[in-house]
Amino acid sequence: MLIPHRLLSIALILLFVISTDSVPAVAQTELLEAETENSPLATSGPQPRIVEPPAEGALQSAIDRGVDFLLQDQRPDGGWGSAEQTKGLNIYAPVPGAHQGFKLAVGGLVLSSLVECESTLDAERAAKVSKAIDRGTKWMLENHERVRRAEPMAIYNVWGHAYGLQSFVDLYHRAKLLGQDELEEKLLAAAQIQADKLNRYSFLSGGWGYYDFDHRTQVPASSPTSFTTATMLVALHNAKEIGVRFPEKLIDKAIASINRQRNPDFSYAYGEYLRMMPRMEINRPAGSLGRSQACNLALRLFGDEHVTDEVIQTWLDRLFARNNWLGYGRKLPIPHESYFMVAGYFYYYGHYYATMCIEQLPEEDRQDHENQMAHILLPLQEKDGSWWDYPFYNYHQQYGTAMALYSLRHCQQD
Repeated sequence: MLIPHRLLSIALILLFVISTDSVPAVAQTELLEAETENSPLATSGPQPRIVEPPAEGALQSAIDRGVDFLLQDQRPDGGWGSAEQTKGLNIYAPVPGAHQGFKLAVGGLVLSSLVECESTLDAERAAKVSKAIDRGTKWMLENHERVRRAEPMAIYNVWGHAYGLQSFVDLYHRAKLLGQDELEEKLLAAAQIQADKLNRYSFLSGGWGYYDFDHRTQVPASSPTSFTTATMLVALHNAKEIGVRFPEKLIDKAIASINRQRNPDFSYAYGEYLRMMPRMEINRPAGSLGRSQACNLALRLFGDEHVTDEVIQTWLDRLFARNNWLGYGRKLPIPHESYFMVAGYFYYYGHYYATMCIEQLPEEDRQDHENQMAHILLPLQEKDGSWWDYPFYNYHQQYGTAMALYSLRHCQQD
């Protein structure tokens, strides 16, 4: 005799309740404690070899050259980056929306890095940077509201919203420091607009992604990705500190999405659609080297006690000890063609968020990691002063340089 599905479900629920009630209270407490403890895998991993601190003046020299590249590369309208320099194989980027999003993201990253480095520069270079920041800020304020979804499948605009938001926050702090009250108000309003855009494009199941392959609905209903969600959360955390509003329920859904993708060793699935394949190459620690830095940071900023100092240090050590797994993909023209399905554009992204992870540690625990970071990034600077990791229209040198400059600035011992 077949039991109707509804009756079978009720029977199973009753069985679970009865079996749970039969577990002694002490045992239930132990089970709960076990669930909240990290796996030993979270804090075990390879150790990088010890490296020497950078030579005196090496960091500032590299920063100066990188800043000079960005100054020379600023476009006549005040922004950075363009849809030029195409190649035989390009990332799908429907016009104009995709490129408007890319330009806002790149412009935001560059301005944030220039603000970060401004205080380290000599007077002549600092004056040039100040003018470039003013021109770039004007461009951002005039153009940021144009950025929106390119078409139902491609949602690249979220990168513009995140890095535009972060840049408005950084520029807000600068304006406040300089006593520019009117500009301060404009930047806060712009930051709120970009946060509202992130609200609009948040995924149905929580978090964010940059494609809606499955449904192409107004509220994206495909799979969010771990690193995209982490990127948005980091920007939103910083924005909330200056008074930008964002629905807490969407924050909670985004955090839950990242946690669903987290493996016991704190590697993260590429996206929720792959979370049931934790040993797939891209989801293993080597494939997660760049993503884990951003995801750990996002969860830590929003109070996740699982992301301890030890977890952060373990993943920083792994990044430095196993750096070639990211490095093999650097400058390859096809996304995900390298070992562990790593794409080139994760290289400076991973180091950028690793730098922010270092900032989460006590000061006495930072210097070795900063030395490792400088040891990796300094030799990769190009002859023209830029850094880049993936041939991406005319955006790659700009975002790569911006991310590398941020990292090197934080390697300096003030």
